[in-house]
Amino acid sequence: MEAYKRWVRRNKDYVHSLESLTNGLTWLLPERFSASEIGPEAVTAILGIITAINEHIIETTPTQWQAGFVEPFSFPYSLCISAVKDLETLVEVTAQHYYGEDKKWNFIAVTEALKVLVRLALFRNSGYKMLLHGGETPNTEKHSNLSSQQTVGGFSKHGNHHGPSHSRYINGRNPWNLEGRALSALSRFGENARMVSDRVWLGRVQHQHAIIEPPSPVVQRMTLATILSEKGLHGALFVMGEVLCITRPLIYVLFIRKYGIRSWTPWFLSLAVDFIGIGFLTQATKSMHGGKGQPLHLTVSEMDELKRRKLLWALYLMRDPFFSKYTRQRLESTEKLLEPVPIIGLLTAKIVELVIGAQTRYTYMSGS
Repeated sequence: MEAYKRWVRRNKDYVHSLESLTNGLTWLLPERFSASEIGPEAVTAILGIITAINEHIIETTPTQWQAGFVEPFSFPYSLCISAVKDLETLVEVTAQHYYGEDKKWNFIAVTEALKVLVRLALFRNSGYKMLLHGGETPNTEKHSNLSSQQTVGGFSKHGNHHGPSHSRYINGRNPWNLEGRALSALSRFGENARMVSDRVWLGRVQHQHAIIEPPSPVVQRMTLATILSEKGLHGALFVMGEVLCITRPLIYVLFIRKYGIRSWTPWFLSLAVDFIGIGFLTQATKSMHGGKGQPLHLTVSEMDELKRRKLLWALYLMRDPFFSKYTRQRLESTEKLLEPVPIIGLLTAKIVELVIGAQTRYTYMSGS
């Protein structure tokens, strides 16, 4: 296994290219979106799990642990979430094949509940950081609040001493004054000697700490009590918004299970939960008049994640009953319009066929 890990890390670009090619070819497998779809979905699920394992190996290299870029958890949450997402479509088609359209929602609800539990555990154990891509991507970007120049042992980042120095005065004297030049040389020699001495001392201290302490940095994780006490209402809104975004797919499935996929109730309720969750997260980053606590400052990755979640709202156009009532008619009319055009008509027909086929699967349009 270690040999395979080393090979994946050395050839990660080749691995990514091969995975993209194989995953793309699975859409061309025969009997895709047909009644006997279990075989093609099983192939897709296996390839997806292999891809998730390779990504986990690449993201959890020992050098990244030591540098503090990746925080190694005792449980591989991201790998578990990716594996469940790769298996959920296979679970859906298998349940539909053996138990029927209505009872398949019981199995889908179980997979969504499993994802919710793992994501909530990851949200807690990561110090209540925003989940990126549903927890599949580690949120390792740090909130920088340090000054531009950090000092260690009296030296700045650039190695300049902050203590009093005679060189600035001596160097300002007449350069042709032999006494001044001699004193300047002695001063520089003494300063360099102190710098070398301090660096040697710092090197010994760091070496001793390296022996005594583990190489990986100690990461202080935020607790719920800490984030609520420090951020006040902003922290509460952030936690509630993230929990709503995590639990939204399970709420959606449970209401589909109760009212049916053709009902507008699950559709509108899911959209409302999405709006409220994103609204809470957005409000947590804004200053409130008279509110307690400081607003949260999102990292670049977290702001991109908010944009990604808003883009996923487009999937509501592909979910029933909206799709059956509106979107499908638009697609079919576009297909008929472009049908006489050579090549473009053929490609449009294939794309519409794939879209309509993918829409029949909840897991393709769930956005979870």
